[in-house]
Amino acid sequence: MKRTLFPGYTIGTDAYRDIVAICSACGRRAVIIGGKRALAAAEAKIRAAVEASAIFITDVQWYGGEASLENIERLAAIPSVQAADMIFAVGGGKAIDTCKVLAHRTNRPFFTFPTIASTCASCTSLGILYHPDGSLREYSFSKVPCRHIFIDPQIIADAPAQYLWAGIGDTMAKYYESTTSSRGCSPEHSDAMGICMSAMCAEPMLKWGAQALKDCRAHAVTAALTEVILGIIVSTGLVSNFVQVDFTTGAAHAMYNGFTVLPEVEENGHLHGEIVAYGILILLLMDKRLDEFEKVYRFNRTMGLPTCLKDINTAEDRVPQAADKALKGIDVRVYPYEVTKDMIIAAVRQLEEYSAANR
Repeated sequence: MKRTLFPGYTIGTDAYRDIVAICSACGRRAVIIGGKRALAAAEAKIRAAVEASAIFITDVQWYGGEASLENIERLAAIPSVQAADMIFAVGGGKAIDTCKVLAHRTNRPFFTFPTIASTCASCTSLGILYHPDGSLREYSFSKVPCRHIFIDPQIIADAPAQYLWAGIGDTMAKYYESTTSSRGCSPEHSDAMGICMSAMCAEPMLKWGAQALKDCRAHAVTAALTEVILGIIVSTGLVSNFVQVDFTTGAAHAMYNGFTVLPEVEENGHLHGEIVAYGILILLLMDKRLDEFEKVYRFNRTMGLPTCLKDINTAEDRVPQAADKALKGIDVRVYPYEVTKDMIIAAVRQLEEYSAANR
């Protein structure tokens, strides 16, 4: 038997009005778990939405600051978390992945309330776990996504615009990775559906990305911002849920995972999608798709996304260590050709030279 599940979503400044109608079928007791800033932005709105309803909030908990097994185990041991029928996951990717894996391990439904648009975590069934030091630990595989996503674009517009900026880079990777990783294969129905859908992860970003970022910086909910939010959260998430993991990742995310072992990258607070955007350029150079590389390079320059190692606070002599880590994961185990350490180093060198000549 093959089962594929997809979440519904509500988007709008009044999206939380749907909470009672949609969540009540899963029980009466909900625990809210999220990031500190996310909870400050969304908790009062969630409480107002469930006031005078049968849904009772058992507790509000900080997720712990990292999507780690240690935080998941800590949360699972809290009585008020144990008492909840369902989990309301509030925040960005790491907060939501913490709640997601907690829900999977305790066999409970969860609902997501993204307060930033930086990744597709609020839509996907896949969870990504890290060690307490921020380095990648493992992927947590499941076929069960959240039941529903509640997207308030005003909360996202009021969040730091850098998260949307990074989310645009992460979203574009879904198109380039799924179409590259699956090349030469014969995708089954759901894989083929997701790969076709992945075009919605690139074109809207190229079309609306710059305007959406400008609008987000102005805290304005506009058509451009709404399109980009939906692309980051919903389009990318649905592709991930449709497509097997080997087709939904690739060299761009391998590069991100590689850079997680470099303290200078982590210590400077570079965001997931920011580094993935750099990884797209490496993917395209290794794949010798120079016309597409130049298009994405120009877009990255326009958006202020990374185009060289200096932009992510590291240097060429650190690339071999990052490349070793990049190749230890699953990201390029299914690929049209073998990706080697030397290929990564050569592509980085090529990008450094191109960037120096075109700045």
